Amino acid sequence: MSITIQVSKIPGLPNAKIPLDVKRLRRLIRLACGHFQISAAVIGIEIVGDSEIRKINREYLKSSRTTDCISFDLTENKDRKLFQIIVNAEKAAREAKKRGHSAEAELALYVLHGLLHNLGFDDKRQRDARLMHEKEDYFLQRFGYGAVYNNGRKA
Repeated sequence: MSITIQVSKIPGLPNAKIPLDVKRLRRLIRLACGHFQISAAVIGIEIVGDSEIRKINREYLKSSRTTDCISFDLTENKDRKLFQIIVNAEKAAREAKKRGHSAEAELALYVLHGLLHNLGFDDKRQRDARLMHEKEDYFLQRFGYGAVYNNGRKA
């Protein structure tokens, strides 16, 4: 399996000190890719703050709000997936504090959420959202993060 995962963190963010086990995150993403029979992919994960994600959201999705993650499927060759996932560290820190788990677990949720969107999952309808969030928690629990999504949220 040739899955390349590049993680970049913008230095100087107020929440740039969120501990992040990049190896663990890469294993989580590889597990999810294997589960969905993705054997060749390049996945870029960028960890940003509120203002940067708002700017990206405005430019590409025509929304001026802050969000947790934005993902792009840039695949041109069906033999090799190319995904870009942008996650919001500041929102992760706020949500984690509010919900009583680690910011790292919340960030892992955001990354997985973006990956699942790129794999065809959607969360617009309640039934689809429930399935997507069950998958997120399935993978997160296998890596010791716990049921991050369903820990206090309703699908």
